Amino acid sequence: MTKPIHIPLVNPNEPEALIAGLSVMEGQFVKGGDVLCTLETTKSTAELEAQGDGYIVGLRYSLGHTVRAGEILCYLADSPDWSPPVEDAVPGEQDTELLPEGLRITQPALALARQAGLDMNALPDGVLVTEALVKEQLGAGRGALSEASESKYDASAILVYGGGGHGKSVIDLIRILNIYHIKGILDDGIPAGEIVMGVPVLGGAEQLRDLYDQGVHQAVNAVGGIGNVGIRIEVYNRLALAGFVCPTVIHPTAFVEPDTSFQLGCQVFPHAYVGSEVQVGFGSIVNTSAVVSHECVLGDYTNISPGAILAGGVQIGDAALVGMGATVNLLVKVGARARIGNGATVKEDVPENGIVRAGGTWPG
Repeated sequence: MTKPIHIPLVNPNEPEALIAGLSVMEGQFVKGGDVLCTLETTKSTAELEAQGDGYIVGLRYSLGHTVRAGEILCYLADSPDWSPPVEDAVPGEQDTELLPEGLRITQPALALARQAGLDMNALPDGVLVTEALVKEQLGAGRGALSEASESKYDASAILVYGGGGHGKSVIDLIRILNIYHIKGILDDGIPAGEIVMGVPVLGGAEQLRDLYDQGVHQAVNAVGGIGNVGIRIEVYNRLALAGFVCPTVIHPTAFVEPDTSFQLGCQVFPHAYVGSEVQVGFGSIVNTSAVVSHECVLGDYTNISPGAILAGGVQIGDAALVGMGATVNLLVKVGARARIGNGATVKEDVPENGIVRAGGTWPG
């Protein structure tokens, strides 16, 4: 009988864990008691073991990915030819993006394909599309990933892309997690060799491939993009095309309810609160002391600034900005790329690309 293998809660105070070791691959036969992966939080580690004999099928995550308790790592099947149910291929994604009929794709693979702007119709159907398959599709732009770079992979190494003000906050966040060591900073506007908060600037985007080949496969996008969110999105595209994964990072003083759902690339800063059944899209920021109440839905690349408050059931569209100290009332919808000014109060829906002036009330 096929069984899903769920990620356990390693630390009651941390719903997320890093896959610090991965001992299996797709289609591998394992026996009961075999170690499948090693999970690491800021305070503890644990080994996830197979609860019986079978084949590893539908492996969703790779070494270095951040996973949440309760998510499915893979299935233990009687045959390597068994396929996961279509509705289980990408948890939490079916309602946010219409995928081509017949396409089954893992969550990391979908995140990578989205970052790179890959045409989903170019992906094969009839098989479970993994992150490795997406990288093959991107190979023409980046070149095939060398076996040497994979063998050098350092699960704790991470890049910070951006050395400005937001970058400094990200550096402090990464340091307090005590999970990663920062390899360096990439910034297209700061000369190589400069030091930011004790971390060397290694250069700009041209360094990505060399760093990947050195075994650094993870990065945090520290470009805030307040004035132009397109710059932040472009950084994610560059990282994806170079093969990098952007883990979600959550400050230990933030309070996140256990049923919150984060996509990759999110950042949650000190003293933020993220409530029950909240969904946070790829590459989003929940900044210091922000409140995201129950059942809110944040699209991709959203930015919830320090001290902002979202009441229950609020929906924030892709790449929208909610300014510092702003308040968005119950069940309000904010359109994609809308901008809510600092200290504003939003009482009704804001259209796509709408602007609410700082200190104002919407509608006025």
